Amino acid sequence: MRDQIYMVTQNMVRRLSGLQKEVLHLYRACLRVAHTKPKANQAHFVQYTRQEFGKYKDLPKKDFTTIEHLLRVGRKRMESYSRSELKDIH
Repeated sequence: MRDQIYMVTQNMVRRLSGLQKEVLHLYRACLRVAHTKPKANQAHFVQYTRQEFGKYKDLPKKDFTTIEHLLRVGRKRMESYSRSELKDIH
């Protein structure tokens, strides 16, 4: 029961699908990476993360191929942005 992730929406609780869990995990990981950057630039990374995830918020939940592709792209970007040499993003 502990590993179950739930989403609360308008007084309803529903279990997240596997892909939804992966997207949420990636989003949180990106925010954690943002907070490893210099204080002055953290807001840029957080804003970028929100913008990138926000672009696809209306993507149909059943569009598995696109979601899986975006997860792969997102993981690669997060990996490259997590390098310590990268100090800022615009």
